[in-house]
Amino acid sequence: MAQIPHKKPRLAIDGVLLLDKPVGLSSNDALIRAKRLLCAKKAGHTGTLDPFATGLLPLCFGEATKFSQDLLDADKTYETVLHLGLTTATGDTEGAIIATRAVAVTREQIEAVLPRFRGDIQQVPPMYSALKRDGKPLYEYARAGITLEREARPVTIHLLEFVDYHAPYLRLRVSCSKGTYIRVLGEEIGEALGCGAHLQALRRTQVGHLVLSRSITMEALEGLSEQQRQALLAPVDALLSSFPAISLNDDLARRFLHGQRLALGKEQLVLPETLGRFRVYRESDGQLLGSAHLQEYGILAPERLIATAAS
Repeated sequence: MAQIPHKKPRLAIDGVLLLDKPVGLSSNDALIRAKRLLCAKKAGHTGTLDPFATGLLPLCFGEATKFSQDLLDADKTYETVLHLGLTTATGDTEGAIIATRAVAVTREQIEAVLPRFRGDIQQVPPMYSALKRDGKPLYEYARAGITLEREARPVTIHLLEFVDYHAPYLRLRVSCSKGTYIRVLGEEIGEALGCGAHLQALRRTQVGHLVLSRSITMEALEGLSEQQRQALLAPVDALLSSFPAISLNDDLARRFLHGQRLALGKEQLVLPETLGRFRVYRESDGQLLGSAHLQEYGILAPERLIATAAS
Protein backbone atom coordinates (compact mmCIF):
# COMPACT_ATOMS: atom_id res chain seq x y z
CA MET A 1 0.00 0.00 0.00
CA ALA A 2 1.44 3.37 -1.03
CA GLN A 3 2.31 5.72 1.80
CA ILE A 4 0.69 9.14 1.94
CA PRO A 5 3.45 11.82 1.76
CA HIS A 6 4.01 13.57 5.08
CA LYS A 7 2.86 17.16 4.93
CA LYS A 8 5.31 19.55 6.52
CA PRO A 9 3.75 21.49 9.41
CA ARG A 10 3.34 25.21 9.00
CA LEU A 11 5.45 27.44 11.24
CA ALA A 12 4.29 30.31 13.44
CA ILE A 13 6.84 32.86 12.26
CA ASP A 14 6.60 36.63 12.75
CA GLY A 15 8.23 39.30 10.62
CA VAL A 16 8.33 41.19 7.34
CA LEU A 17 9.84 40.05 4.05
CA LEU A 18 10.77 42.75 1.56
CA LEU A 19 10.19 41.13 -1.82
CA ASP A 20 11.21 42.54 -5.19
CA LYS A 21 8.14 41.40 -7.13
CA PRO A 22 8.85 40.32 -10.72
CA VAL A 23 6.84 41.38 -13.74
CA GLY A 24 3.89 39.15 -14.63
CA LEU A 25 3.20 37.89 -11.11
CA SER A 26 0.19 39.13 -9.14
CA SER A 27 0.74 40.29 -5.57
CA ASN A 28 -1.42 37.46 -4.27
CA ASP A 29 0.51 34.84 -6.24
CA ALA A 30 3.77 36.29 -4.91
CA LEU A 31 2.41 36.03 -1.38
CA ILE A 32 1.33 32.41 -1.85
CA ARG A 33 4.77 31.42 -3.17
CA ALA A 34 6.64 33.23 -0.38
CA LYS A 35 4.33 31.73 2.25
CA ARG A 36 5.04 28.26 0.89
CA LEU A 37 8.80 28.85 0.78
CA LEU A 38 8.81 30.02 4.41
CA CYS A 39 6.34 27.30 5.43
CA ALA A 40 4.42 29.99 7.33
CA LYS A 41 1.04 29.59 8.99
CA LYS A 42 -0.20 33.13 8.48
CA ALA A 43 0.71 35.76 5.88
CA GLY A 44 -0.63 38.84 4.14
CA HIS A 45 0.58 41.58 1.82
CA THR A 46 0.42 45.32 2.33
CA GLY A 47 -1.28 46.51 -0.83
CA THR A 48 -1.17 45.19 -4.36
CA LEU A 49 1.14 45.87 -7.25
CA ASP A 50 -0.32 45.33 -10.72
CA PRO A 51 1.06 42.20 -12.48
CA PHE A 52 2.94 44.32 -15.04
CA ALA A 53 4.62 46.33 -12.23
CA THR A 54 7.75 45.33 -10.33
CA GLY A 55 9.45 46.34 -7.15
CA LEU A 56 8.94 46.52 -3.42
CA LEU A 57 6.17 44.32 -2.04
CA PRO A 58 6.38 43.99 1.76
CA LEU A 59 4.94 40.66 2.91
CA CYS A 60 3.82 40.24 6.52
CA PHE A 61 3.95 37.00 8.47
CA GLY A 62 2.33 36.05 11.77
CA GLU A 63 1.93 38.95 14.19
CA ALA A 64 3.18 41.43 11.56
CA THR A 65 -0.13 41.02 9.70
CA LYS A 66 -1.80 43.04 12.49
CA PHE A 67 0.12 46.12 11.34
CA SER A 68 -0.17 45.72 7.56
CA GLN A 69 -2.79 48.50 7.41
CA ASP A 70 -0.08 51.00 8.36
CA LEU A 71 1.72 50.25 5.09
CA LEU A 72 -1.54 50.37 3.14
CA ASP A 73 -1.90 53.93 4.42
CA ALA A 74 1.77 54.86 3.89
CA ASP A 75 3.20 57.04 1.13
CA LYS A 76 4.73 55.20 -1.84
CA THR A 77 7.56 56.01 -4.27
CA TYR A 78 7.76 54.76 -7.86
CA GLU A 79 9.88 55.04 -10.96
CA THR A 80 7.84 54.85 -14.14
CA VAL A 81 8.34 54.99 -17.89
CA LEU A 82 5.61 56.66 -19.97
CA HIS A 83 5.26 55.66 -23.61
CA LEU A 84 4.10 58.90 -25.22
CA GLY A 85 1.83 58.83 -28.25
CA LEU A 86 0.05 55.55 -27.47
CA THR A 87 -3.11 55.29 -25.34
CA THR A 88 -4.34 51.90 -24.14
CA ALA A 89 -7.62 50.69 -22.65
CA THR A 90 -6.01 50.01 -19.26
CA GLY A 91 -3.45 52.82 -19.12
CA ASP A 92 -0.59 50.28 -19.15
CA THR A 93 0.85 47.50 -21.31
CA GLU A 94 -1.96 45.07 -20.37
CA GLY A 95 -4.62 46.76 -22.53
CA ALA A 96 -5.25 47.10 -26.25
CA ILE A 97 -4.06 50.24 -28.02
CA ILE A 98 -7.03 52.56 -28.55
CA ALA A 99 -5.33 55.70 -29.94
CA THR A 100 -2.08 56.66 -31.66
CA ARG A 101 -0.82 60.23 -31.95
CA ALA A 102 2.34 61.91 -33.15
CA VAL A 103 4.92 62.82 -30.51
CA ALA A 104 6.51 66.26 -30.93
CA VAL A 105 7.39 66.96 -27.30
CA THR A 106 10.47 68.65 -25.90
CA ARG A 107 12.01 68.42 -22.45
CA GLU A 108 11.07 72.06 -21.88
CA GLN A 109 7.42 71.26 -22.54
CA ILE A 110 7.58 68.34 -20.13
CA GLU A 111 9.14 70.48 -17.40
CA ALA A 112 6.42 73.09 -17.95
CA VAL A 113 3.60 70.53 -17.58
CA LEU A 114 4.77 68.58 -14.51
CA PRO A 115 4.05 71.30 -11.91
CA ARG A 116 0.31 70.99 -12.66
CA PHE A 117 0.35 67.51 -11.13
CA ARG A 118 2.32 68.23 -7.96
CA GLY A 119 0.70 68.74 -4.57
CA ASP A 120 -2.96 68.07 -3.78
CA ILE A 121 -4.87 66.98 -6.88
CA GLN A 122 -8.15 65.27 -7.77
CA GLN A 123 -7.96 61.91 -9.51
CA VAL A 124 -10.72 59.78 -11.04
CA PRO A 125 -10.08 56.06 -10.39
CA PRO A 126 -9.70 54.01 -13.59
CA MET A 127 -12.31 51.52 -14.74
CA TYR A 128 -9.62 48.85 -14.78
CA SER A 129 -9.21 48.82 -11.00
CA ALA A 130 -10.22 46.61 -8.07
CA LEU A 131 -12.53 49.25 -6.58
CA LYS A 132 -15.98 47.77 -6.11
CA ARG A 133 -19.43 48.93 -7.19
CA ASP A 134 -22.40 46.90 -5.95
CA GLY A 135 -20.02 44.19 -4.76
CA LYS A 136 -18.32 43.79 -8.15
CA PRO A 137 -14.85 45.16 -9.06
CA LEU A 138 -14.80 47.91 -11.67
CA TYR A 139 -12.56 45.90 -13.97
CA GLU A 140 -15.35 43.34 -14.43
CA TYR A 141 -17.65 46.11 -15.73
CA ALA A 142 -14.82 47.38 -17.96
CA ARG A 143 -14.24 43.92 -19.45
CA ALA A 144 -17.97 43.77 -20.26
CA GLY A 145 -17.69 47.08 -22.11
CA ILE A 146 -19.51 49.06 -19.40
CA THR A 147 -18.19 52.41 -18.19
CA LEU A 148 -19.53 53.72 -14.89
CA GLU A 149 -19.40 57.21 -13.45
CA ARG A 150 -16.66 57.55 -10.80
CA GLU A 151 -16.16 60.42 -8.41
CA ALA A 152 -12.79 62.14 -8.30
CA ARG A 153 -10.82 61.53 -5.11
CA PRO A 154 -8.18 63.73 -3.47
CA VAL A 155 -4.60 62.44 -3.59
CA THR A 156 -1.26 64.12 -2.95
CA ILE A 157 1.76 64.01 -5.23
CA HIS A 158 4.67 64.82 -2.91
CA LEU A 159 7.31 64.50 -5.63
CA LEU A 160 7.07 64.39 -9.42
CA GLU A 161 10.57 64.45 -10.86
CA PHE A 162 11.87 64.36 -14.41
CA VAL A 163 14.49 61.60 -14.76
CA ASP A 164 15.10 61.02 -18.47
CA TYR A 165 13.53 61.52 -21.90
CA HIS A 166 14.30 59.74 -25.15
CA ALA A 167 11.20 60.13 -27.31
CA PRO A 168 8.76 58.53 -27.07
CA TYR A 169 9.85 57.28 -23.61
CA LEU A 170 9.64 59.57 -20.58
CA ARG A 171 11.02 58.38 -17.24
CA LEU A 172 9.67 59.96 -14.04
CA ARG A 173 10.02 59.50 -10.27
CA VAL A 174 6.83 59.85 -8.22
CA SER A 175 6.24 59.95 -4.47
CA CYS A 176 2.56 59.99 -3.57
CA SER A 177 -0.14 59.37 -0.99
CA LYS A 178 -2.14 56.17 -0.68
CA GLY A 179 -4.82 55.62 -3.31
CA THR A 180 -2.87 57.28 -6.13
CA TYR A 181 -3.08 55.57 -9.51
CA ILE A 182 0.17 56.09 -11.38
CA ARG A 183 -1.54 54.82 -14.56
CA VAL A 184 -4.03 57.67 -14.35
CA LEU A 185 -1.27 60.17 -13.59
CA GLY A 186 0.65 58.96 -16.66
CA GLU A 187 -2.42 59.24 -18.88
CA GLU A 188 -3.15 62.77 -17.66
CA ILE A 189 0.44 63.91 -18.22
CA GLY A 190 0.23 62.48 -21.74
CA GLU A 191 -2.98 64.41 -22.41
CA ALA A 192 -1.43 67.60 -21.03
CA LEU A 193 1.42 67.11 -23.52
CA GLY A 194 -1.11 66.71 -26.33
CA CYS A 195 -0.08 63.22 -27.39
CA GLY A 196 -1.52 60.79 -24.85
CA ALA A 197 0.47 58.11 -23.01
CA HIS A 198 0.38 54.82 -21.18
CA LEU A 199 2.72 53.26 -18.63
CA GLN A 200 5.42 51.19 -20.30
CA ALA A 201 6.96 50.23 -16.95
CA LEU A 202 6.32 50.81 -13.25
CA ARG A 203 8.67 49.98 -10.38
CA ARG A 204 7.91 50.66 -6.70
CA THR A 205 11.03 51.68 -4.79
CA GLN A 206 9.70 52.66 -1.35
CA VAL A 207 6.73 52.01 0.95
CA GLY A 208 6.72 54.20 4.05
CA HIS A 209 10.22 53.80 5.53
CA LEU A 210 10.89 50.48 3.74
CA VAL A 211 13.15 50.61 0.68
CA LEU A 212 13.72 48.41 -2.37
CA SER A 213 17.49 48.22 -1.81
CA ARG A 214 16.85 45.87 1.16
CA SER A 215 14.58 43.52 -0.79
CA ILE A 216 15.20 40.09 -2.32
CA THR A 217 13.98 38.68 -5.61
CA MET A 218 11.73 35.62 -5.77
CA GLU A 219 14.44 33.75 -7.68
CA ALA A 220 17.03 34.45 -4.97
CA LEU A 221 14.55 33.51 -2.24
CA GLU A 222 13.90 30.15 -3.89
CA GLY A 223 17.64 29.44 -3.90
CA LEU A 224 17.97 29.71 -0.11
CA SER A 225 17.38 27.19 2.64
CA GLU A 226 14.34 27.55 4.89
CA GLN A 227 16.56 28.79 7.71
CA GLN A 228 18.21 31.38 5.45
CA ARG A 229 14.79 32.59 4.30
CA GLN A 230 13.61 33.09 7.88
CA ALA A 231 16.82 35.01 8.66
CA LEU A 232 15.81 37.54 5.99
CA LEU A 233 12.67 38.58 7.88
CA ALA A 234 12.73 42.06 9.35
CA PRO A 235 11.22 42.28 12.85
CA VAL A 236 7.57 43.23 13.28
CA ASP A 237 8.48 46.71 14.49
CA ALA A 238 9.99 47.47 11.07
CA LEU A 239 6.40 48.38 10.19
CA LEU A 240 6.24 50.85 13.09
CA SER A 241 9.60 52.56 12.71
CA SER A 242 8.00 55.95 12.07
CA PHE A 243 6.31 55.91 15.52
CA PRO A 244 8.12 57.05 18.68
CA ALA A 245 8.71 54.38 21.35
CA ILE A 246 7.60 53.91 24.95
CA SER A 247 9.06 51.27 27.32
CA LEU A 248 7.09 49.80 30.21
CA ASN A 249 8.23 47.95 33.32
CA ASP A 250 7.13 44.34 33.78
CA ASP A 251 4.00 45.18 35.76
CA LEU A 252 2.78 47.82 33.31
CA ALA A 253 3.69 45.55 30.39
CA ARG A 254 1.55 42.74 31.82
CA ARG A 255 -1.41 45.07 32.27
CA PHE A 256 -0.91 46.52 28.78
CA LEU A 257 -0.99 43.03 27.25
CA HIS A 258 -4.31 42.46 28.99
CA GLY A 259 -5.68 45.43 27.07
CA GLN A 260 -5.79 47.79 30.05
CA ARG A 261 -5.54 51.54 29.62
CA LEU A 262 -2.61 52.80 31.67
CA ALA A 263 -2.47 56.10 33.55
CA LEU A 264 1.25 56.66 32.98
CA GLY A 265 1.14 60.08 34.62
CA LYS A 266 0.32 58.44 37.96
CA GLU A 267 3.21 55.99 37.61
CA GLN A 268 5.74 58.83 37.93
CA LEU A 269 7.21 58.00 34.53
CA VAL A 270 8.88 60.55 32.29
CA LEU A 271 6.25 61.05 29.59
CA PRO A 272 6.92 61.99 25.95
CA GLU A 273 6.19 65.58 25.04
CA THR A 274 3.87 64.64 22.16
CA LEU A 275 0.63 62.67 22.00
CA GLY A 276 -0.38 60.21 19.29
CA ARG A 277 0.58 56.71 18.19
CA PHE A 278 3.52 54.92 19.81
CA ARG A 279 5.21 51.54 19.59
CA VAL A 280 5.36 49.94 23.02
CA TYR A 281 8.13 47.73 24.41
CA ARG A 282 8.81 45.79 27.61
CA GLU A 283 11.77 47.43 29.28
CA SER A 284 13.33 44.26 30.74
CA ASP A 285 13.85 42.38 27.45
CA GLY A 286 13.09 44.89 24.69
CA GLN A 287 10.11 42.83 23.47
CA LEU A 288 7.66 44.68 21.23
CA LEU A 289 4.24 44.60 22.92
CA GLY A 290 2.22 46.37 20.24
CA SER A 291 1.03 49.86 19.37
CA ALA A 292 -0.95 52.36 21.44
CA HIS A 293 -2.28 55.90 21.54
CA LEU A 294 -0.87 58.26 24.14
CA GLN A 295 -3.74 60.53 25.12
CA GLU A 296 -4.19 63.55 27.35
CA TYR A 297 -3.27 63.23 31.04
CA GLY A 298 -0.75 60.47 30.22
CA ILE A 299 -3.33 57.81 29.34
CA LEU A 300 -1.84 55.02 27.22
CA ALA A 301 -4.60 53.21 25.31
CA PRO A 302 -3.65 49.88 23.67
CA GLU A 303 -4.36 49.66 19.95
CA ARG A 304 -2.92 46.40 18.55
CA LEU A 305 -1.21 43.82 20.75
CA ILE A 306 1.44 41.21 20.02
CA ALA A 307 0.03 37.86 21.15
CA THR A 308 3.46 36.20 21.43
CA ALA A 309 4.80 38.96 23.73
CA ALA A 310 3.12 37.38 26.77
CA SER A 311 5.28 34.25 26.57
